[in-house]
Amino acid sequence: MGEMVEPDYRQVMPLSPSPSPSNTKTLEGLMEVITIKDSTDPSKESTTKSTNLQGHQQNPQEAWLPITESRNGNSIFAMFHLLCSGIGFQALFLPVAFATLGWAWGIICLSLAFAWQLYTIFILVQLHELVPGIRYSRYLQLAIVSFGPKLGKLLALFPVMYSSGGACVIMIINGGRTLDLLFKTICDHEATCHVQSLTGTEWFLVFTCVAILVAQLPNLNSMVGVSLIGAITAIGYCTLILVLSITKGRPIDISYGQFDVAKSSMEKISDILNAFGIIALAFRGHNLILEIQVPFSGGLLSAFSQIHGANTSKLIMGSIYLLVLVNYLCAFQVYAMPVFDNLEMRYTTKKKKPCPKWVRTCLRIFFGGVTFFVAVAVPFLGSLALLIGGMVLPMTFAYPCFMWIAMKKPRPNGVVWSINLGFGCLGIFFSVLIVIAAARTIADKGLNANFFRPY
Repeated sequence: MGEMVEPDYRQVMPLSPSPSPSNTKTLEGLMEVITIKDSTDPSKESTTKSTNLQGHQQNPQEAWLPITESRNGNSIFAMFHLLCSGIGFQALFLPVAFATLGWAWGIICLSLAFAWQLYTIFILVQLHELVPGIRYSRYLQLAIVSFGPKLGKLLALFPVMYSSGGACVIMIINGGRTLDLLFKTICDHEATCHVQSLTGTEWFLVFTCVAILVAQLPNLNSMVGVSLIGAITAIGYCTLILVLSITKGRPIDISYGQFDVAKSSMEKISDILNAFGIIALAFRGHNLILEIQVPFSGGLLSAFSQIHGANTSKLIMGSIYLLVLVNYLCAFQVYAMPVFDNLEMRYTTKKKKPCPKWVRTCLRIFFGGVTFFVAVAVPFLGSLALLIGGMVLPMTFAYPCFMWIAMKKPRPNGVVWSINLGFGCLGIFFSVLIVIAAARTIADKGLNANFFRPY
């Protein structure tokens, strides 16, 4: 997954007002430059440059990369991608947080986190094309322009790459386990089913092969149908689990009350911070919540199968697992796209030409092989999700606020400056607390580091 390549866009100069001298070096190689065409004669258009629907002409390399090569998307397409990657099994872990915080505080924290991340999304949208004719199409570009090349990479490179590659690894781990559960649901106690279940590694390989096969679609826009399916399945299995949990009622030996009466004050504080982390990370478009206590793996999906699986028909349970599996396959494509884009940027920067189809295919197979290897080597990665997720939390809640101050330069000590500085510092502080709480939880409960031994 590696370091982000900085392509050279100097051959295309923006027609907009020049940026400040302090930003010239970073702007030169890190942003997508778009200029307004001054000729309406189609014969004068360069064949090496792509043109979007608004009549803007962009740097040739942008037309070769999967994130920016197609400019035919719209807000509906973006909604499908966001729903596919942002709704799903993240939501299944929210009850774990509510079990600690209770209904009142759980709803309050959920609402505050939702409003906070909406605000940072608004900031990123406003900074996306701050100077007319100049567009920052990638989070890392925006970070480097805001904080400088060295600090920008230091702050944003790991969060971006982890959010993409790490999420895909978790998809393989959970997807392989879901395949195993689906197989056992269909074949369990069936006299006509004589096929033996595959090993954990083999299920991981099956999921990876299918995911990389779907990933051969060329760019993000071409995957809109996949994202639509992923969004529908995510809403479908969340709804199924919710409805079935309500209709089946509460088992006699299960309590909805607080269960931490016997815990020490430090344990209670740690649980509360972990609950905050679950809620915060549930809104991350490029991260996920996995095995974090209560129960230790699988969240509400695991809890439902353990509590109600015995008295739920195989058809219903199989349908839930199938919907989950399809959502994993679809979300894998969205999470993997920044890595595909970075790999192809390396090639196009070196070769000065678009990736041939066979090269694009090989790069995506290579990525699939790397993520499969990591999934097999570190199958307990989900147990570290809150710890690592806490480290990259500022990418959602803090960095955009600092970017706004760096690029918009509001009046120091003014209202806007103070609000963004306050939210940014609070996001960093919040991230540190979550990391400390996650580390304490791991130290207290232990970690099953089953290297190269998938379940």
